[in-house]
Amino acid sequence: MIQIENLKKTYPGNPPTEALKSISFIVKRSEFLAVMGRSGSGKSTFLHQLGLIDIPTEGKIIIDGIDVLALSESEKTKFRLEYLGYVFQEYALIPELTAWENTYLPASALRTNHNGYKKHAEEILEIVGLENRLDHFPHELSGGEQQRVAIARAIINNPKIIFADEPTANLDSVSSKIVLDLFQKLKKEFNQTIVMVTHEPEDKKYTDRVLWLKDGSIEKIE
Repeated sequence: MIQIENLKKTYPGNPPTEALKSISFIVKRSEFLAVMGRSGSGKSTFLHQLGLIDIPTEGKIIIDGIDVLALSESEKTKFRLEYLGYVFQEYALIPELTAWENTYLPASALRTNHNGYKKHAEEILEIVGLENRLDHFPHELSGGEQQRVAIARAIINNPKIIFADEPTANLDSVSSKIVLDLFQKLKKEFNQTIVMVTHEPEDKKYTDRVLWLKDGSIEKIE
């Protein structure tokens, strides 16, 4: 599903900072993978490279047989919209838009059928348990509800992969469980591939495997 070959990320400086050091790894299709490690281990940097948010210094990332780093910028934008979904620690919702509007925003960027994607957004918000909160703005929602809107937005275009960067870091234990249960549901019922950065040890029980990073390298795989 995702084939990573000799992935490196070096930031300029004196001396340069090697954030990722020749990482090679395969993320399986429909796998729920956790990426863990201490602060500064390269977790978020790793996720940003896979999600095409940043560009690695060296290496290859092949998704479904496509060498994504060889795509043009416009092709990468289209690929991100069609293949990838993102869930961020800070939710990243647009405050002036309702839960419904935030959800269908990525679909509108693809210029798909206007009524079709709006109806699809309603269906997805029902899947995440927010069918009664469609017209609420982010400030009217709890942290857990905002994160579920973010998940709904991430799956509106039926992506093959969801990248989640510490999605439960700002949530209480109850909301965290709801979000992680939702990820498990997406994996089991919709064959979703999920790559999640987390620092919470208890999150491991929800995932299929854990990739541990240390100082930009793979420390171990559980």
